[in-house]
Amino acid sequence: MNVDLYDFALPEQLIAQTPLLERSSSRLLTLNKENGDMQHQTFADIVGSLRSGDTLVLNDTKVIPARLFGEKEDTGAKAEVLLLKSLGDNRWEALVKPGKKLRKGSVITFGNGKLRAVIEEEGDMGARTLFFSYEGIFQEILDELGQMPLPPYIKEKLDDRDRYQTVYARHEGSAAAPTAGLHFTEELLDQIKGKGVDIAFITLHVGLGTFRPMSVEQVEDHVMHEEYYSLSQETADLLNETKHRGGRVIAVGTTSCRTLETVGNQMNGEPLRESSGWTGIFIYPGYAFTVVDALITNFHLPKSTLVMLVSALAGREHIMKAYEEAVEQEYRFFSFGDAMFIY
Repeated sequence: MNVDLYDFALPEQLIAQTPLLERSSSRLLTLNKENGDMQHQTFADIVGSLRSGDTLVLNDTKVIPARLFGEKEDTGAKAEVLLLKSLGDNRWEALVKPGKKLRKGSVITFGNGKLRAVIEEEGDMGARTLFFSYEGIFQEILDELGQMPLPPYIKEKLDDRDRYQTVYARHEGSAAAPTAGLHFTEELLDQIKGKGVDIAFITLHVGLGTFRPMSVEQVEDHVMHEEYYSLSQETADLLNETKHRGGRVIAVGTTSCRTLETVGNQMNGEPLRESSGWTGIFIYPGYAFTVVDALITNFHLPKSTLVMLVSALAGREHIMKAYEEAVEQEYRFFSFGDAMFIY
């Protein structure tokens, strides 16, 4: 299957550069995955699309201020580091700029020496393993020196760091936000609970795959970068109960979807149970969903693995028509953009 099947024309002005003042005031396109019917709403209207007995699954990962600007210790040349994954013992997987000049053995300093990194290994696709040395608490130093790792298509400066976090973010470790969740407010979640909808949490720390474009021509040849996930027994029990009573499991975001399907595939039709580890699941058309019935998600990049995931759920033709409609109606795209509900 050719990657070009998932391409579409997107005017640059539709790429949202800043978040809206009110989280839940973004637009919402609802898409019936069976017949392709579409409706235009605002995100706060999502309450009307949910039913008592459904369970909404949220990814409670928290974005760390993972972008660091420093300089090479020997030359003073500028250097940039994007932390992707903690490897333990003060070691991190990271992307670096300029990659050609930051090789094994290079030393980078940040904050006038407050933080120091040695490049220990060079990996695939520009990845590096860095060892950090410092005095004090790493997270406090990162909070002081780091910046939020906004995607490369966002050129505007983010004034409020919290707007790149969900209101329910708890577990630190992501290099990017699970952006479908950015639309929710505490008040909206209370309304949803008041309707008899359960809320469940999973954790998936968003990593390198978010920043890595597809470099193959055939979809089947793409290999996903692994990311850490965790699903508790409490969430597993709630999801099993939801299925038993005939409710829908609604994933908020592709990260929640990928976590649920990873665990579902492990169970081979048996009830879900607690699970954690690393997932490189790649969902594209032809995939048979085991857990997820519906999905709340943003609008994704052309030819991306995420467009393929939503096409697996709703069908490529329905998704391409919905995206064509979204462009025509001037929806806002990507991280700070509008949302879809696929049901």
